Parts: sequence; C-alpha cells; structure tokens
Amino acid sequence: AFFLWNSPPDDELRRCAEKKQLHGPDVLRAQTDRLLADPKSRRFVDAFLDYWLDLRKITATAPDANLYSDYYLDDLLTESALEETRLFFTELLRNDLPARNVVASDFAMLNERLAAHYGLPKVEGVALRRQALPKDSVRGGFMTQAAVLKVTANGTTTSPVLRGAWIMERVLGQKPPPQPASVPAIDPDIRGAVTIRQQLDKHRTLETCNACHAKMDPAGFALENFDVMGGWRDRYRSEAEGELAQGIAKSGQKFAFHYALPVDASGELPDGRKFRDVRELKQLLLANEKQLARNLARQLTIYATGAPIHFADRESIEQILERASSSHYGVRSLILELVQSELFLNK
Repeated sequence: AFFLWNSPPDDELRRCAEKKQLHGPDVLRAQTDRLLADPKSRRFVDAFLDYWLDLRKITATAPDANLYSDYYLDDLLTESALEETRLFFTELLRNDLPARNVVASDFAMLNERLAAHYGLPKVEGVALRRQALPKDSVRGGFMTQAAVLKVTANGTTTSPVLRGAWIMERVLGQKPPPQPASVPAIDPDIRGAVTIRQQLDKHRTLETCNACHAKMDPAGFALENFDVMGGWRDRYRSEAEGELAQGIAKSGQKFAFHYALPVDASGELPDGRKFRDVRELKQLLLANEKQLARNLARQLTIYATGAPIHFADRESIEQILERASSSHYGVRSLILELVQSELFLNK
C-alpha cells in the first residue's frame, strides 16, 4: 500500500496480512492488481515520476522572458506537459506495454496545446488522450516529451551535458561521473556567436574533462533540436547574432529575437556507434531492451523499498527481468514480479 498508494494498508490488506496470505504469489498478484486499479494509484504514478524523471523540478525554472516570450507564463503548456508524462506512464502501466516505450513509442498523450507545440495533427480541447504518432515523428517515449526536456534545461539555454547525463542515469542506469572541482561549468553563449557544441569541443581539449564528456555529451547532442520547452528547432535563438525574427508572446504582443547558428544533433556513442539525430539515437538505445528494462526495474525497486540497490541485490533484479521477459518487460509485469520478489518482501 505504501508503494502503490502512498498510504497505510486498507482493511482488505490488513485481513490478508492477519491470515498470513501476503506471501502467496496468487494473493500478491491479485492485491497488486486491485491497488493499481484504484484511483489512489495515481499517487504512485506522480511520486514515482517525480523521483525517477525529476518531474518535481518542472517549475524550478521559467522560459526566458526575452528569448522565449512565446512560452513565458504559458501555464497551460507546462501543466499539459506534466500531465502528458504522467498519463503516458499510466498508459504503459495499464496496458502492460514493453519497457522499450521508455525510449520510443508510436503514440503520445496529447491535447490541443501540446499537439500545436509539437507540430502534430490538430487535437481538439484541453483533455489529454492517446493519439497515434506519424511514422516519422521525433516524438514518442519519455526523452522527447516537453516535461522532460524542460527539467533538463534552465529556461534560457539547453545543455547537452545535463541532458546526456539525464539519459545516462534515468534511461540507461549509468551513474554520470562527478564534475571535477577544479573545472568551471560552461555558460552557453546566448549572444549566438558560437554553439554549445563548439564550446564543449574546446572544453574537451582539457584532459580532465574529455573522459567524462565523451560519455555524457553524445546522447545530449541528439536532444539539441529541442528548445527549453521541448519545441522543435533547427537553429538556436539568440539575443544578438543571426537573422532577426518576430514571434507572438503569450500576451499577444510581438517580440523580437534572432535565429543564430544551426543545430547539429549528430554524435557518436562511447562504443563507436554513430547517429545523425534523435531518431537514430533511439534506435541505437532500443538495441538493448533488457538494459532499459533493468534500469526501470532498479528504479521501481529503489522507490518501492526506499533503499539503494546493493551488489547482493543484482541477482534478484535479474530474476525479476527473467520472469517479466515473456511480456517483453511490460511495465505492469515488472511491478507484479517486483512485489513477489525476495528483494521487496524482505525489506
């Protein structure tokens, strides 16, 4: 109950506990299904995604009022983006969809504001619903959702370092190396004279920086076509350099900015595999579905038990994966197997 409802057990769970039935696999599965079917399971969805995807940071920054006046104070976009990610996970959970959907899916949860923001076919109204995506869409999966792209940006600029580290840790389950204390962070050039890639290339000439950035930056580069609110871009916005352009602010007033240098979203992963854009990166990540499922299982376990994964726990994680493999590591299957595992029952 604490795992799936964020609350103490109800009467039915207490009765099962009193009868010592909660270690039986059939009872555990039935009770887990019951808890997930209850509206109170929305508490789990919200809290788990806040932890796993950093969604609690969704309002930590606001789009820059000068560069992104079209996003500034657009509460409907922010609220819709947050709800999109929550409903997307709920859809994976409800239908036991494979863990590969973490990276790529053929659908998204959209309303009129999000569809317009993503440049997708029109959807009527503010209610979000499942919509099929065009085959060539860059959307689908968590990485290209506006909420995720917002929490991995600072409101003024995007950072391949932050987004690459987010993919490493939140999607692949690899801990990013810490920043050397002696090396200052890079401040992106919002004047538009150089791109963040050019700045990072120079930064990586430092031996102390290259090893870490070679691991983190490539996946982050694939997301550079997405601005601070997850909108698509082919060129960076700047305050001074480049082609003068006009936009319409949330207030309805015109505002001016510049289209600066073009975005280069290509990269090469540490293992030598290359990609031209986010579509190709997704396909590279999908080559190892078990890695995606392993990370999701680990994240669910950490959240459910409130404890880190230790070396001795790895075998239990692999057993969960093995039992969930017949569903292609379905999200619901991973939870059902987790609650029956010794890892969960003994903590």
